[in-house]
Amino acid sequence: MGQYIFLVTVPTIEEGKKIARILVENKLAACVNMIQNIFSLYEWKGNIEEDNEHLLLIKTTDEKSDLIIQKINEIHSYDTPECIGIKIEKGSEKYLNWIKEVLK
Repeated sequence: MGQYIFLVTVPTIEEGKKIARILVENKLAACVNMIQNIFSLYEWKGNIEEDNEHLLLIKTTDEKSDLIIQKINEIHSYDTPECIGIKIEKGSEKYLNWIKEVLK
């Protein structure tokens, strides 16, 4: 069993806070950080788009990772929300244990 960081972009700070609160309150994430005001350039429906977004860094366990993906797809305002999980290969043992403890 390991831990993951999920990357999820959101259009507004308010939506980011709402998603973060839902994930933490429902014990799907131990912690969510938001990096505000990132620039995104991407192709969408054949057009090159530019947006200012915010990035959520969601810390969770392997056990909760599928539920994170499901919940993001349910509550996010985008038709196709970014939800990318990256396995944490190394980190502070104390912090990684804290994630596990919080999400029991």
